[in-house]
Amino acid sequence: MTKDQLFKELDYVNATRECRAKYATIVASNPSLIRPLLEIVFAGDRKKSPRASWIFEFVFKDDAKILFPHLDYFFENLKTLQIDSATRPCVKVVELLIESYYKEKNPTVINLITAKHKEQIIEACFDWLIRDEKVAVKVYSMNSLYFLGMEFDWIHPELKTIIERDYHSHSAGFKAKSRHILKWMSKLKQ
Repeated sequence: MTKDQLFKELDYVNATRECRAKYATIVASNPSLIRPLLEIVFAGDRKKSPRASWIFEFVFKDDAKILFPHLDYFFENLKTLQIDSATRPCVKVVELLIESYYKEKNPTVINLITAKHKEQIIEACFDWLIRDEKVAVKVYSMNSLYFLGMEFDWIHPELKTIIERDYHSHSAGFKAKSRHILKWMSKLKQ
């Protein structure tokens, strides 16, 4: 399958789990489609980018290694995401990678994620937190920043400031995650 064929196939993708899994299997069986899929994710097409992003998340959850050759491209393009339904799956992938790095201490991920990648993740996550984004994007960003803050000591104070500033104007989901993050940061100080 070529990038053009993949682009056309995205017309038939819908949000059902079954459909996303079907197309994820097609992409996973042909790893050369990952880069074209990511190019579509980051292209900003209102219809196709979210669909490509849904597939990308499914592929990643099934086999994270498939993304590893494309980490540079993925991280450098995070900041270009503008469409909510394309952003959420990508932020979820970021969160999974960060948890794999800091929480699970996966040696492969530790060797692959560079200082530059971390810088790109931090920038994107803070942007998503201060922009008008859906709660899931903000929650995944907060979680990623919490873990990154274990290495970069300036992150937690900044994260705390944003959480406290925005706490009262957001949803119950945002507030619940905020309380957890603030509690975790407080425990780290002790």
